Amino acid sequence: MDYFRIAVELFVGFISLFLLTKLLGKMTITQITTFDFISALVLGELVGNALYDHEIGIMEILFAVIFWGVLIYFTEILTQKNIRIRTFLEGSPSIVVNKGKINYKELKKNHLDINQLQHLLRSKDAFSMREVEYAILETDGTVNVLKKSAFAGLTKSDFQLKEEKIVLPVTFISDGRLLSHNLRASGFDETWLKTELAKQKVRRYSDVMYAEWEDGQPLFIQTYKEQKKG
Repeated sequence: MDYFRIAVELFVGFISLFLLTKLLGKMTITQITTFDFISALVLGELVGNALYDHEIGIMEILFAVIFWGVLIYFTEILTQKNIRIRTFLEGSPSIVVNKGKINYKELKKNHLDINQLQHLLRSKDAFSMREVEYAILETDGTVNVLKKSAFAGLTKSDFQLKEEKIVLPVTFISDGRLLSHNLRASGFDETWLKTELAKQKVRRYSDVMYAEWEDGQPLFIQTYKEQKKG
């Protein structure tokens, strides 16, 4: 009977975890954050421990999975609505190489050493630090690299062409919220930003899903209204 009980509880746990994963979305797997990782461990422990506890039955397993799933679900909603809670739970990307220079402060903040940074860069086909203009450590622990013009793809040095200035796009508005630090760091103020928004007939930050600035380019804006039309 123990084998039968374990088999039934395993089946119920499998189905409930599968449904919960489908409900919470693919982001839990494809871009797992620290919070997602802890949640997955706890969820697995809830089901795993229940299998070998004779006092815990199917209803208790279902209750644990559903209740934990509800907590995660509402946490995901909060992170979508509130950028401060999102940053607290998921963290934010860090520029670990800025304009060809290693940002040691960001490395220390993210508990990375030089060897680990080199490993991450090599995973993006950057085998020398001199090739890298920008490297961004994402919230899921991966790194994205923007190489210097001379080393990007088919190198311009091979064709003896003039190297172009590398520019990193900067997010000014995300989910209707102004990222004032990014705005000031780029040398702009809200007066300038509101003027640029007005040029594209946008009146409020809350109307903007995403706004990105890149030197030499007009401000890129995508509104919630455009999303609804799509």
